[in-house]
Amino acid sequence: MSRLVTSVVDGKPLDSGTSPRLPSLNPANLDDVVAEIDLAPARVFVSAAVVASNAQQAWADVPAPVRGRAIAHIGRVVEQNAEALARLVVREIGKPYTEALGEVREIVDTCDFFLGEGRRLYGQTVPSEMPDKQLFTFRNPVGTVAVITAGNFPVAVPSWYIVPALLAGNTVVWKPAEYSAAISQAFHELFVRGGGLPDGVFNIVHADGATTYAGLEQALEQGYVDKVGFTGSPEVGREIGALTGRHLQTACLELGGKNPLVVMPSADLDLAVEGALFSGFGTAGQRCTSLGTAIVHESIHDEFLRRFTAAVDAAVVGDPSGDVLMGPLLDAKFAERYEKYLGWIQPQHTVHGPTGRITAANPRPGFAGDPSNGLYYHPVIVDGVRPGDELFDNETFGPIVGVTTCTSLDDAIELANAPGYGLSCSIYTNDPAEVFAYRRGIGAGMVSVNNSTSGAEAHLPFGGNGKSGNGSRQSGIWVLDQFTRWQSMNWDYSGKLQKAQMDVAELVPDTEFRLDG
Repeated sequence: MSRLVTSVVDGKPLDSGTSPRLPSLNPANLDDVVAEIDLAPARVFVSAAVVASNAQQAWADVPAPVRGRAIAHIGRVVEQNAEALARLVVREIGKPYTEALGEVREIVDTCDFFLGEGRRLYGQTVPSEMPDKQLFTFRNPVGTVAVITAGNFPVAVPSWYIVPALLAGNTVVWKPAEYSAAISQAFHELFVRGGGLPDGVFNIVHADGATTYAGLEQALEQGYVDKVGFTGSPEVGREIGALTGRHLQTACLELGGKNPLVVMPSADLDLAVEGALFSGFGTAGQRCTSLGTAIVHESIHDEFLRRFTAAVDAAVVGDPSGDVLMGPLLDAKFAERYEKYLGWIQPQHTVHGPTGRITAANPRPGFAGDPSNGLYYHPVIVDGVRPGDELFDNETFGPIVGVTTCTSLDDAIELANAPGYGLSCSIYTNDPAEVFAYRRGIGAGMVSVNNSTSGAEAHLPFGGNGKSGNGSRQSGIWVLDQFTRWQSMNWDYSGKLQKAQMDVAELVPDTEFRLDG
């Protein structure tokens, strides 16, 4: 049974009356219509920004510890509804249940962390260079925040933006991905009801990409949006960055990745294979932190590849409600894009295993369930990729992993940095010197040692550089720099005008003093 999903602005559902409505389909069973989505026009995004802007000052006036308790209540309500929300994630985007439940847990962890930050939005008391004068700093909310997120992590990633934004006293307009609209609606309802948020503080708008951009552009021009957070592709991220730049704003951009996993001779090969398997094929390779290229030292390349291909062949693919490594692709548009990536395979590459969509005519041994009406694809390993190959240079959002060789750690670092992304990376080694040399040389914002390229914790900064982002960070205390602005204040109670750098008293040293011998 499908549900109707509409935008909610100022606490009221808005049915635009447009037809036809966009169906959101279960990618594991395309006959299952999860939701009918009423896509809003650009004016709804603008009106949501107006409402949020009007509600912002009253929300900022709520004491920060009280806002923190609202965040804590949201965490408890999400925790109580974790299984139901996780099963909706499974149904609408095909994420395996264990991963979906872990993603929901990320909301809870984020809420738990930011409860305390409601009492730690600290400024500082700074000594003045003049008498009878005090200097202070304060964190102020930026105002109204527009958040635009992808649907591969439909609840965890939005919480990284929305929780700290609300905690800091901002109001929010959220535009989630169309293909995860039912999940987003449930997330919004849990937040509003769980936190007791006043109307207008947290609004959700369902729209397509072009409409969202048009609405955001108008809202920025009219002064109703003060900050933009975006998770998505580098191509769209450039457009969002350029748009906000015209209004002297810096967007918070979390973009794609071509995340390398380096395997050195001292590595535990079985552990490296386990990490590569999850990094490359967890969420069917549809993470911004998914493994792009395994860079393996030439002395162990053949043995690593043998074990890696065996692990992929043995992995269970299928119905995401069961115990599987990977389920279907998220949506038909990603399946179409993934087939383009398969077209990047060249004659000089070595492909291990079958490719393409899993069907009765192109089966996968051990498949869990019935693939006939789902967006299921074979996991693919392509050996022999090198710089200049499209498969090496570009993000491939799907279950395909490239493998290449390196001759040394310096060579591995050069190969890891070559595509120009800088989100996540990993190295498998038991040599501490290699660990720290890799950390110094790699351009990624996140480094894992003997662990997968994927995985984040709520109190650690998340984000990338280069084509992966503009250096902004989500999660932990670092995200507060995205949603607050520093304000300084000087208070002179001397009763006279004291001019900085001009009226400073100086002690007079005796520069001629000498000790008698």
